[in-house]
Amino acid sequence: MKQRIMTGVIAGSFFAVLVYIGSLPYEGLLIALALIGFYEYARMLHKQPFDLIALFGYGLVLMLTVPWSRWGIEINWSPDVILWLFMFIALSITVISKNRITIQNAAVLWFGALYVGFGFKYMIVIRNEIEHGLFWTILLFAAVWASDIGAYFVGRAIGKHKLWPAISPNKTIEGAVGGVLVSIIVCLIGAFVSPDMMSITQAVTLGLTVSLAGQMGDLIQSAYKRVQGVKDSGSLLPGHGGVLDRCDSWLVVFPLAYFIGVVY
Repeated sequence: MKQRIMTGVIAGSFFAVLVYIGSLPYEGLLIALALIGFYEYARMLHKQPFDLIALFGYGLVLMLTVPWSRWGIEINWSPDVILWLFMFIALSITVISKNRITIQNAAVLWFGALYVGFGFKYMIVIRNEIEHGLFWTILLFAAVWASDIGAYFVGRAIGKHKLWPAISPNKTIEGAVGGVLVSIIVCLIGAFVSPDMMSITQAVTLGLTVSLAGQMGDLIQSAYKRVQGVKDSGSLLPGHGGVLDRCDSWLVVFPLAYFIGVVY
């Protein structure tokens, strides 16, 4: 527990500073985390994180996460063209390798690159490319962490009914509800601090969305780790596991918050 707390304080403080700074330092960190996250994913589900098909997965992650136009590099292809080309290349590798790399391998890595790439992409987009990005980024991270903390402590205190024991045996319905309530409280605080940014109704909607999406992101991570028979996705953060273990909620919350317009 001591190691877990120490790692959390050091890593959290470093991350908070880069969130505040934004721009290139924040983007660079998230791109690095995206690549490490995809490595963890490929190692767990593909077993060969640096073979030919995996390398194209890293390429897709970079195409999605790097803010090319902000870096002065104009790519005139539409997102449809980029995604189709990478899919075509991945499928072609199954032919070139004479099925040594199977369609299942290609699908697993393609899916993972989208999962990781889109998640980190929208962490960058919300911070650096929308109005009041710092406010929304801080609020989203705060709501996610509040949901996790609320779910943990409420579940420990009064949790009796299992939420989804086949996937995550320690989570309870009471804990999930507690996470939702604490997330909403944090968003309401945000509304009171900055009433010009969002109304009470919008704050409740955001808190509910963040908590439910974040808890689903946690369960998604638990589901495929259970299938693979692993406890943690990696060991980058002592006491916390890997990048995907710490970012599982973020990967779902940020794209969803952007797509459905609860940040603007």
